[in-house]
Amino acid sequence: MSDSNFQCWVQEAHQFIAQRWDQRPRFGIILGTGSGEIADHIVAQEKIPYPEVPHLPASTAIGHKGQFVCGTLADQPIIAMQGRFHLYEGYSVDQSTLPVHMMAAMGVTDLFISNAAGGCQPHWDVGDVMMIQSHVDFMYRSTPNMNSKTVHDRPLRRSDFYDRPRIEQAMAHARRQGFQLYVGNYASMLGPNYETRAEYRFLRKIGADAVGMSTVPEVAVAAKHEMRIMAMSIITNVANPDDLGETSGHGVVDAGVVAAPKLRSLVENAIKNDA
Repeated sequence: MSDSNFQCWVQEAHQFIAQRWDQRPRFGIILGTGSGEIADHIVAQEKIPYPEVPHLPASTAIGHKGQFVCGTLADQPIIAMQGRFHLYEGYSVDQSTLPVHMMAAMGVTDLFISNAAGGCQPHWDVGDVMMIQSHVDFMYRSTPNMNSKTVHDRPLRRSDFYDRPRIEQAMAHARRQGFQLYVGNYASMLGPNYETRAEYRFLRKIGADAVGMSTVPEVAVAAKHEMRIMAMSIITNVANPDDLGETSGHGVVDAGVVAAPKLRSLVENAIKNDA
């Protein structure tokens, strides 16, 4: 798709949302599998199903309601994606990240991202939360709409996508609230299959602490728009390669219920104590 055509998509999606909700939010949030109930704590002023928005498809993943929730959280305007688009659903990178471009056009400068992930550290527990400090990208997908460019028209990748002060703030908050919070590296895979024993062993060896099927394309686009990024993984299953059990989509959703209050607490704290 040409850049001009894609920018028209972004503009049309933005205009549609603006007609339904006339706020200019600073904060945006993408709620992945298992964390969608956080949207229930938003004082909603408008709920907009994705297929109603020009150029947005439906969200088909288990546990994804597939709608924007527009309102306030911690007394601040926020637009939330209650569910996301995955590449394994058959959508292109530009389609799946269009909402992030749209949020930037709306004025969003601070983006919170959540996902469900398999834990590569055997001492972690289902329902734990990991702050993402870095990632390994195994999706191998990129478009001109994802990356900023230098004057030589070469892609430019930031070496640090994830906001360190936000991570430190979250760790301090978790200690005060008395719940475990980890910091680690996220590996993104195309999916939709879960990882094999050999893949889990490989991922641990290269420094991955959690693995999932989303987030990295959204992070790349958010970085392009110079957003401040805080990303969190819900650990929905813990991999023991020597005794690898079954993982199901419904099990992932159930694990998210345990972690969702922690995620909401972290996001609300970040909004209230914006550093």
